[in-house]
Amino acid sequence: MTDSADSWDVLAQAGELARRGEAFALATVVWRQGPSSGKQGCRAIITAEGELRGWIGGACAEPAVIREARQSLVEGTPRLLLLGSPEQFGAAVPAGMTVVPISCQSEGALQVYIEPMLPVPHLVVVGRSPMAHTLVELAGSLGWHARLAEHTELDGVTERSFVVVATQGHHDEESVERALAARPAYVGLVGSRRRGASVLGYLADRGVDTDELDRVQVPAGLDLGRVSHREIAVSILAELVRIRAAREVPSGPPEPAAAPDAAEPVDPVCGMTVEAGDPVAFEGHEYSFCCAGCRAAFLRDPGAYAKKESRC
Repeated sequence: MTDSADSWDVLAQAGELARRGEAFALATVVWRQGPSSGKQGCRAIITAEGELRGWIGGACAEPAVIREARQSLVEGTPRLLLLGSPEQFGAAVPAGMTVVPISCQSEGALQVYIEPMLPVPHLVVVGRSPMAHTLVELAGSLGWHARLAEHTELDGVTERSFVVVATQGHHDEESVERALAARPAYVGLVGSRRRGASVLGYLADRGVDTDELDRVQVPAGLDLGRVSHREIAVSILAELVRIRAAREVPSGPPEPAAAPDAAEPVDPVCGMTVEAGDPVAFEGHEYSFCCAGCRAAFLRDPGAYAKKESRC
């Protein structure tokens, strides 16, 4: 049995990350086959940077769970992992599960459910028109963090924010320029194409980069023709939902780009993909290991394992 206090502590940390608008994945051990240090009900948080907080198992399980959790954040979809030797499962692995081979000293196995927790969308509507109020109310009904703002109140806008400028001729140019400076995921201007051209032309004359101005959606929202202010709010929200569904909004820090010819290190003893760390050099190559047991086995007879040509 897992320690319930530790499990609740992980959930409390998850709640705090969610309140701060940070992306993370929640990993839960839902089944185990002993011997295994991971117990049913153990939980851990994996941040977008790959930091693990909590406990789901030992050195063999952790790198695989971290790797799969980060990928789930990129794709935005949950996944169910079976960690162990493929021979332990045979043809009985249900469809939809991912088998991740681990074959260290223990012959245990784990089933881990990974659930990506992406930030709630953040919407800032600049202006006080009836349409602006309606848009904030509609976004709030979806559970989004939405607020009205004056043109001078764009603090807190990040690369994951949506900004809709609905000032209707009052400080349009200043509002758009301030919004672009914050580099949000979306900047939209409510108004006609003619008004939009005037605003963007003015900003171009002020020296705002053309690439930045091209990011402004004018008019904001889907083109529904002549519609009421409430319907304009619906059209804008529909556009933002489409952008979010297409995953055009970053959920967290991007993964570092690998060198073109870089290969993930593989434990030469068990064949498991691992993180490079404290390597052992042998015949011009460096070898990393998932646990002390595999490292010790390699040191006893490095020639037997170096023939696999694992490298990091």
